Amino acid sequence: MTSYPDLQLYIDGAWRKTAEEMPVVNPATEDVIGRLPVAGRRDLDGALEAAAKSSSVWRKTAPRDRADVMVRAAAIMRARQDEIAHSITMEHGKPYRQAQLEVIRGAEFFEWDAGEAVRTYGRVIPSGPGVDYIVHHQPIGAVAAFSPWNFPMSQPARKIAGAIASGCSIILKAAEETPAGALHIARAFHDAGLPAGVLNLVFGVPADISGYLIPHDTVRMVAFTGSTTVGRHLTTLAAEHMTPVLMELGGHAPVIVCEDTDVKAAAITGAVRKMRNAGQVCTSPTRFFVNDSIFEEFLGHFTDRAAATAVGDGMEPGVEMGPLANDRRVMALADLVDDARARGAEVMTGGSRLNEKGYFFEPTVLANVPAEARVMQEEPFGPLAIVNPVSSLDEAIDQANSVPYGLAAYGFTNRADYVNRMVEGVEAGNLSINTLEASLPETPFGGVKSSGYGREGGTEGLHHYMVVKNVSHSYSIV
Repeated sequence: MTSYPDLQLYIDGAWRKTAEEMPVVNPATEDVIGRLPVAGRRDLDGALEAAAKSSSVWRKTAPRDRADVMVRAAAIMRARQDEIAHSITMEHGKPYRQAQLEVIRGAEFFEWDAGEAVRTYGRVIPSGPGVDYIVHHQPIGAVAAFSPWNFPMSQPARKIAGAIASGCSIILKAAEETPAGALHIARAFHDAGLPAGVLNLVFGVPADISGYLIPHDTVRMVAFTGSTTVGRHLTTLAAEHMTPVLMELGGHAPVIVCEDTDVKAAAITGAVRKMRNAGQVCTSPTRFFVNDSIFEEFLGHFTDRAAATAVGDGMEPGVEMGPLANDRRVMALADLVDDARARGAEVMTGGSRLNEKGYFFEPTVLANVPAEARVMQEEPFGPLAIVNPVSSLDEAIDQANSVPYGLAAYGFTNRADYVNRMVEGVEAGNLSINTLEASLPETPFGGVKSSGYGREGGTEGLHHYMVVKNVSHSYSIV
């Protein structure tokens, strides 16, 4: 069986250990599986120096050459799919098959952005004789990026892909709970021939690293995926130095289920997707607003499928849902369920911790949850779904918009007029109809309101890593 990788920092094209370390724990067994090196000031200074030095070279590298390196790295990741997936399941707990798919998704981000690297077009603005106005898109410079623990491979991939494709260097602080995905990405780029210093990988105490990197003059942009609370703090820190940010923050995704849809299919699709990654997904469908006329039927199918979810160690065959990330998540979910129950919500299934060992929580369905329950405003970030009845589409849209978040939203309907009303009325950066897929490499992804600023993926995904320079050129001195 493949062992968990030896964790190291990657700075200026070289691997290094540190004296200070922290444990990496398998959430399914609570066993320590690795030791994470904690970056100190010397390491961060080395990363900053390497990023600054390599930025002046990488920005001048032809887009086609940058793309070639990215495609080679993606091919290496694909070839190492099983090894990487094994590491992800060990540190995160997600089912092995889901980890395999995440590796492929990460590779797809690099492949898509490699194609976009050669299409960062400028434009010529019409002018009078003897004058040219030309708009250039140029790399913004060194990027400080911070990725979360819930998708150890694909989340770091998005940020690395956008930066490298745009001609930027990057210092990535990957999640200390799930560091192996980013480590494998760095290995792939190292083996693909990426110049030293373009990609630097550090681990450690999040506040210490962000507090040191973001104020530094070398850092020209901050990219972060994580909680709204931390995102606001980092945005404030960056604003003090006029450093632009790309923020992909929390969500609390609504699902509007209209009376004309295939009720059973929508319910089963919703229950399966809700439990994916143990609900630890910022786009996870969570607040289901179902038309009165089909509410009981939908609730029955949804509850049955949620309760049937196979929960266990992600390495075991047939497991659909693994553990939560840590014991704090288990306690947070239990508190939300207790609060909702005390306020009159019905617990249709689940609601409690599973097993004595490991951070497992039952797939949970709450029905008829009152507006004052905490879970109606707080993202549960776990295998917990809310199913509430609504009398009309207008009421459903009002309920969908009743939280501070606007990352992803979903709808089930076959009526074109209903689709149009959702497109016009639902406040979200990503709206999906009759599917619960919120983003692909070729589509822009990001939120509105407290769910963040900017977009990752698609043609728009490279824009934040570049600056616009207008050149006015007169052929004679005037």
